[in-house]
Amino acid sequence: MPEPLHALTAEALANSFGRGDLSPIEVTETVLERAERLDRELNAFVVIDREGARRQAEASAERWRRGAPLSGLDGVPVSIKDLVAMKGFATRSGSRTTDPDALSDADCPSVARLREAGAVLIGKTHTPEFGWKGMTDSPLHGTTRNPWDLRRTPGGSSGGAGAAVAAGIGPLAHGTDAGGSIRIPSSYCGLFGIKPTFGRVPHTPNESPYATLASNGPLAHTVRDAARMLTVQSRPDSRDWYAAPYQGIDFEAGLEDGVQGLRIAYSPGLGGTRPDPEIAALVTDAVKRFETMGARVEEVGTVFDPLRPVFEDYWKAGFAYLLRGIPEDRRDLMDPGLRTLAEEGLAVGLDAYYQAVTARARLGSRIEQFHQHYDLLVTPTTPTSAPPADVVYHSPEFDRWDQAVPYTVPFNLTGQPAASIPAGLAAGGLPVGMQIVGPRFSEALVLRAAHAFEQAAPFTARAMQETQ
Repeated sequence: MPEPLHALTAEALANSFGRGDLSPIEVTETVLERAERLDRELNAFVVIDREGARRQAEASAERWRRGAPLSGLDGVPVSIKDLVAMKGFATRSGSRTTDPDALSDADCPSVARLREAGAVLIGKTHTPEFGWKGMTDSPLHGTTRNPWDLRRTPGGSSGGAGAAVAAGIGPLAHGTDAGGSIRIPSSYCGLFGIKPTFGRVPHTPNESPYATLASNGPLAHTVRDAARMLTVQSRPDSRDWYAAPYQGIDFEAGLEDGVQGLRIAYSPGLGGTRPDPEIAALVTDAVKRFETMGARVEEVGTVFDPLRPVFEDYWKAGFAYLLRGIPEDRRDLMDPGLRTLAEEGLAVGLDAYYQAVTARARLGSRIEQFHQHYDLLVTPTTPTSAPPADVVYHSPEFDRWDQAVPYTVPFNLTGQPAASIPAGLAAGGLPVGMQIVGPRFSEALVLRAAHAFEQAAPFTARAMQETQ
């Protein structure tokens, strides 16, 4: 039986538009109807731009009729995370301290490139306050839920993005990742997501204390869809001083080249992490697929020491910087967990901060040398499957360093590309992700390995799609 419209990939949609089998207008209407129906439970969206999406879909349909699409994303519905600017809308960042009337007069670079490529921007997705944690709930918008199990979190901070794609509300979503915020939702929601090399995708503004940790990137059902979106997002923008030189790479090229002869390191205990036994077993089985495809896989040790002793203060100091920008009479409006950590960060001295800056350089150098011996590093994406949506983040109940980001945050510190791909389902029916990491500027290699795995072990399970 043919797949329903909401289950089609971006690639399949573009092919159908080209043949005239489907129109961007009917696809957009399907996505908008699905958002209207499902988002009451999911709470994935901050705002849905129905009128704007319909105008964009109509313009796209006309381009396809003329045989002049702007790109392979023309007419494809995409959601935008509400941590970045989208023209005509406020960027609320999940915070009641932000101004609802401060409408953006321009798109940020990622959004601008998607709009120029003809993508249909359907709305902005929910994020925790200022993207501070690996779950998605905020004082402004409440709690976002995982389509696989509404009692669970979709992760964060691109949790609204992950929930939307997993529920079939658009095949693609824009996310940002400064500590795992694309990869954690991808793992919890059964998606593919990639955090590109820092600087690969231009971004602005870059005044955040986490500016050199963060990357914009795609969440999708397939590696090819994500590669197509990354090709568009990585196009140049002079507003970003940090941006790497544009190389004009088509990230779909070479996806079929396989992993024959690649040297792959597998570290289930990266940095001293202790994953749930079920997670470790699933990912260990998944890694063996690479051997059957001709790669050389070697299990390695921890690679580096635990990061928490050095980088806890670095993390808190960044929150303190954010806190200083919020008037004292508005701080009671903040997420209490974020405010507590930010206030602790006020006590972080320059010595502790610069010790972490130095340690970050040492970590980057160590991993760079590690990749002289291994083409790729593979780990679980997260130590657990999705926790309950009401769990208290960064607490004894769910500790950030032990249970949320130990596998993901190292590669924000080093700036390397890292992706999460579904490795299977845990016994409770929740997705489990496998992380694939490459040296800086090796997105094409990471995507190639992920695509090979996807072909060998396709993840066909879907959340909220077969019956609704």
